[in-house]
Amino acid sequence: MNAVAAASIDSLATDLSEYLGEDQVNLVRRAYFYAEQAHDGQFRRSGEPYVTHPLAVAGILKEMHMDHQSLMAAMLHDVIEDTGISKTAVKNQFGASVAEMVDGVSKLNKISFNSAAEAQAENFQKMALAMARDIRVILVKLADRLHNMRTLDALSPDKRRRIARETLDIYAPIANRLGMNSVRVEFEDLGFAALYPMRAERIEAAVRASRGNRKEILSKIQHAIEACLDRESLPGRTLGREKHLYSIYEKMRTKRKSFSEIMDVYAFRIVVDSVDSCYRVLGAMHNLFKPVPGRFKDYIAIPKANGYQSLHTTLFGMHGVPIEIQIRTEEMEAMANNGIAGHWLYKSADDSPGHAHQRARQWVNGLLEMQQNAGNSLEFIENVKIDLFPDEIYVFTPNGRILELPAGSTAVDFAYAVHTDIGNSCVACRISRRLAPLSEPLESGQTVEIITSPGAQPNPAWLSFVVTAKARSNIRHVLKNQRHSESISLGKRLLNKVLAGYGTHLDKVDAEQVEQALEEMQVEEFNAVLEDIGLGNRMAFRVARQLFPDLIGDEEEDRGSRRKKEDRHGSIAIRGSEGMVISYARCCHPIPGDPIVGHISSGRGMVIHTETCNNIAEIRHNPEKCITVRWDPDVQGEFSVEIRVELENARGIIATLANTITGEDANIEKISTVEKDSRFSIVNLLITVHNRIHLARVMKRIRLIKPVEKVTRLKSRKVVKPIKSSVAPESLLRERDRQQNRDS
Repeated sequence: MNAVAAASIDSLATDLSEYLGEDQVNLVRRAYFYAEQAHDGQFRRSGEPYVTHPLAVAGILKEMHMDHQSLMAAMLHDVIEDTGISKTAVKNQFGASVAEMVDGVSKLNKISFNSAAEAQAENFQKMALAMARDIRVILVKLADRLHNMRTLDALSPDKRRRIARETLDIYAPIANRLGMNSVRVEFEDLGFAALYPMRAERIEAAVRASRGNRKEILSKIQHAIEACLDRESLPGRTLGREKHLYSIYEKMRTKRKSFSEIMDVYAFRIVVDSVDSCYRVLGAMHNLFKPVPGRFKDYIAIPKANGYQSLHTTLFGMHGVPIEIQIRTEEMEAMANNGIAGHWLYKSADDSPGHAHQRARQWVNGLLEMQQNAGNSLEFIENVKIDLFPDEIYVFTPNGRILELPAGSTAVDFAYAVHTDIGNSCVACRISRRLAPLSEPLESGQTVEIITSPGAQPNPAWLSFVVTAKARSNIRHVLKNQRHSESISLGKRLLNKVLAGYGTHLDKVDAEQVEQALEEMQVEEFNAVLEDIGLGNRMAFRVARQLFPDLIGDEEEDRGSRRKKEDRHGSIAIRGSEGMVISYARCCHPIPGDPIVGHISSGRGMVIHTETCNNIAEIRHNPEKCITVRWDPDVQGEFSVEIRVELENARGIIATLANTITGEDANIEKISTVEKDSRFSIVNLLITVHNRIHLARVMKRIRLIKPVEKVTRLKSRKVVKPIKSSVAPESLLRERDRQQNRDS
């Protein structure tokens, strides 16, 4: 046995005996000797025996007072991967819990953040699953990564930079999310020094130089604070806080501040004996120096998402120097530095898990929910990264429960934070008792009430303003399922329409025909074929021909006769409630009552145009691109339509126009005004109506307004094709401008 390692394990065992029983310390020793034997003959890049690494990892966990099983897992964390010893062998020797932890950390060791994005995301999902099984796995992994970061010098520059980048991107935010501030700060400073060595050196030199200039002011402020605490008989210790290098660099980079501006702020921490003393010290500080308005934060009453608690205030000190002060208890100080590890640091045998532990567990459970709803691993890691960098706000439910959300969150984010079902069925909200748009950003202290409706579903537009990963992943999940079922339904209708032209129906297709067709198309299930038809990715006629090759002729069959057969057996009825797979063209804005045609657009499903729309004139009679459709007699919904109003300029005429339209139960989506001449203007409006009769009623009311000269509906907006030549002749440009002005 290596003499240095022997001394280290004895030293570790002595330290462990301060908080672990003799039997538990002996189990940790046994795990060490097992690891030493397994790694015999293996060396680190630095030349040291490999076993010094697991020993150092256990040493880091010892400082957190982790339990004996975590320390055993730390000793053994590389044996499965690096020595060929199986998980079963570890289980037989040390029990199921230790084996599961070792296996979990081994899987995390396979994470390669330098690989393709897809592989990186897949590996991050493994981390979430390992954390979910046992939260201690991530603590062992963080300790492992911390020792690797401390010994980066032995690696090549490229490898150093890669490991530093993944540490700053993933591991430092995870340590922050788990409330482990000491680990996060060390990760950031070591990662910064490895990634940008010259920048780190220059900032460190500048900090050292400024220390001398600041020493006198720091000493005066600290003396004033301590004297004030003595006068008020408030026992507590005052510590000067120094910003760490990465924090200074990030503030300089993101806030565009100079080094001197950042170092002009003096920071102190006052640690006291009780929560009551925290508030009394706050009062004393506000009496000693004037507080800066709006810079007070009470994280004791409302802790941060990672369990952090403290009072924060900023004061105008002597000579106008800004002073940042944090006030907290000894326990809060330890929890701020150790976070979730504080659960083990302060727990006795009878203790239930602390707040930080419960919050960590909630976060990990949230990761699992996101993983189940994410469409793919890339979407999952995108959501997790959003979730790892929260700048929180705190809002209330109507019954007084506090929810923390990232800054910029909306009522939809709040609804999903309360419960997924509430988010999926929300239709409106009240913010501090007033009706407000769902997209309005929330502010700390507001009370939010969600109004739900049983039949409601998420709106795709929500994705443009939601902030939380949970809301985003749940909305995408529901919309994906909704689109899936709607596509299948439309695909079935389109296929039945083709089959009806040949006197048959999908119900008449036997299983053998379906199996044969699926084999030809190389698809596993028929629903996938129907979905492709609904989305416009597969032609209904070709699928019909594969199902009934004897009944339906070759693809070269005369298209005109095919069109006649299909038309003779009716057209597809548009109900207005089909959802996302049927959309309405923006060029001609069809509304119920208009003669219409369906254009099958790849990836978009069916797009409804008016029969006279210029943009489908060339493909209007192509049965592979366009199909006959009609409005269902019971069509429902609101449909956009564009109208143009020519009117005489008059004070308040736009307001009169808007009131007239809304008075007829129509809604204005967009409005723009163009001056025709000094006397007349043209107003273009995009409004929503139920059908042509409703539109006629609205237009009739508009004509009754005195200054209105003319009201017309814009039926087809011709798409202006770009001019291909790199330099267009002036006459062509003038013609294009005239055409665009005419269309607008």
